[in-house]
Amino acid sequence: MIKPINILLADDHRILRTGLKLLLSSQGDFHVAAEASNGREVLDILKTTPVDVVLLDLSMPVMSGLDCLKEIKRRGLAVKILVLTMYSEQQYIKEVMTQGADGYICKDAIDTELFQALRTVMDGRRYLSDEDAHTLLNSLIDPPKDPVDLSAREREVLTYLVHGYSLAAIADTLHISIKTVSTYKSRLMQKLGCTTKSELVDYALAHKLLK
Repeated sequence: MIKPINILLADDHRILRTGLKLLLSSQGDFHVAAEASNGREVLDILKTTPVDVVLLDLSMPVMSGLDCLKEIKRRGLAVKILVLTMYSEQQYIKEVMTQGADGYICKDAIDTELFQALRTVMDGRRYLSDEDAHTLLNSLIDPPKDPVDLSAREREVLTYLVHGYSLAAIADTLHISIKTVSTYKSRLMQKLGCTTKSELVDYALAHKLLK
């Protein structure tokens, strides 16, 4: 009997996890061993539960998928990491693959491609769709321009914002007022020409501003 591939589903949307679990259960070689709603839960589960692959979302509270990926690599845990995300921009792909992810797949491609991606990373190979591979190649050929100069504190606040911290959490961490954090956020929006948090995330990833 073939040993099933034990999978840890990490996504903060319970409905999506339920759908993924049903989808994966249709394949005899997949077994959802555990579920997590944030990166911190992923790390806790990996301490006690045998897992072959972490199916990891990037945008999660408490600890983001990117931070979780970095910590898994720092700890040297023997687990494959397949990033499953809504982001298809080249900066996201380049960042997570550079940080050591075994594969990258967009949520709008959840079908038989997910099965292929899981089996590919378990075979010891990295997985990117043809479109994502093309996008990544373009980013290497045509890299982004140098970022706008930011102060050390502005970079610090930007990093925490990108990692999903609330204004209150940033204020507590940096020992400054929430009003001051809000001022830094507004200044960052103006300097970087961004109008939404997602644009800030895109900019930070594209210019390697994350710590």
